Amino acid sequence: MSVSTNVRYQEFCIYSKSDLQKNIRSNNIIPVNIDQLVLEEFYSIISESKKEMYESISKERTNHLTVVLENIYQEHNASAVLRTCDCFGIQELHAIEKNNQYKVQRDIALGAGRWVDLYNYDQGESPTMDCINKLKAKGYKIVATTPHEKDVTIHQLDLNQPIALVFGTERKGISQEIIDNADEFVKIPMYGFTESFNISVSVALALSTLRQRLENSSIDWKLNEKDQTLLKIKWCKKILRSGNEMEAEFRKRIVGI
Repeated sequence: MSVSTNVRYQEFCIYSKSDLQKNIRSNNIIPVNIDQLVLEEFYSIISESKKEMYESISKERTNHLTVVLENIYQEHNASAVLRTCDCFGIQELHAIEKNNQYKVQRDIALGAGRWVDLYNYDQGESPTMDCINKLKAKGYKIVATTPHEKDVTIHQLDLNQPIALVFGTERKGISQEIIDNADEFVKIPMYGFTESFNISVSVALALSTLRQRLENSSIDWKLNEKDQTLLKIKWCKKILRSGNEMEAEFRKRIVGI
């Protein structure tokens, strides 16, 4: 069956699989809950414990905050940041690889790579600008974590707009490209002799503070139901062999093509 270009979409409808196929054939309507039916197919395969975990954890996920790592070269720090993002419900991590490849140590990350979406930028003349431009196009405010004459503390940062927190290398910090293109600068207060925190510690402190502030705010910062469903499908595919092929088969079966 082919789907014509004048397909009408009916929102907020709940259909059984048979009703769904009947509606598509007779009325040319595609309900928006096909993804939910695909998820139910996956849920019929995976364990009940996994299903319960996906349901509870997806509700706590966010894309309102995201983390950008620029040229991190120490594997244990890169791995620790990935794990920290998972622990604080940050769904996306962006790794700029100008000179150093982003590598994960499994014994440190503890499987976090399965649950957090990692985006790598290592192509073109400027991987840094590639990352920054894509995030800005999605509506993110680029916030550089570095002392600056116009900086604010992590407690003062305005959270109404989605935030992309940029962290630099362990030795040199963020690049001049980041400084020149950042929308805002933020610092984590320190009270000792040492000039900076370890990169993984900085990420953990920042995310802990910002997550708590979001929890206490009126900002709509968690994933919506549609994005949660798509995320749970993605997680199901991560733990199943041939997950992508299974999804394609489920969709074909549901729609009746």
